[in-house]
Amino acid sequence: MMTRTALIVVSLLVASANAGAQTPAAKTPPPAAPVVPKVPPAPTPPPNYQYEPEGRRDPFLSLFNRGTDARGQQTIQRAEGVAGLMTGELVVRGIIQTRGAYVAMVAGPDGKVYSVRAGDRIADGVIRSVTPQAVVILQEVNDPLSLEKQREVRKLLRGGEEVK
Repeated sequence: MMTRTALIVVSLLVASANAGAQTPAAKTPPPAAPVVPKVPPAPTPPPNYQYEPEGRRDPFLSLFNRGTDARGQQTIQRAEGVAGLMTGELVVRGIIQTRGAYVAMVAGPDGKVYSVRAGDRIADGVIRSVTPQAVVILQEVNDPLSLEKQREVRKLLRGGEEVK
């Protein structure tokens, strides 16, 4: 048999458990919708407005696709063959030795393979030398902020490139 105090404690615990279960949980308010500021429309220019650049760049023209004409074709005409290839486009396919000098077989972006020797001109430089492991190109740097106007690029036979 239970004692009277034990019965009171048990009944209080049961009553408090029932009261807690019957009390509804406090509802949280729904999140507020994000406030989107209204953007005023861009002002329209007067009907007789015409932009006069006066030697400045037109700020309304895109800087993308500069150097191309309206049809999207490049306006710069390159020479045919090796003379029209850029240093970044060359891939060394092979190096052979003939008559005591090395000749490199290089491929262009069009997939054609050309043979080059030391002293041959390309679009942005000159072939300085051909070694058994690489083609050394003296590339002309066309950067007005650069102090150096030429740099040496080594196109390795096994892939890759070194710049000095």
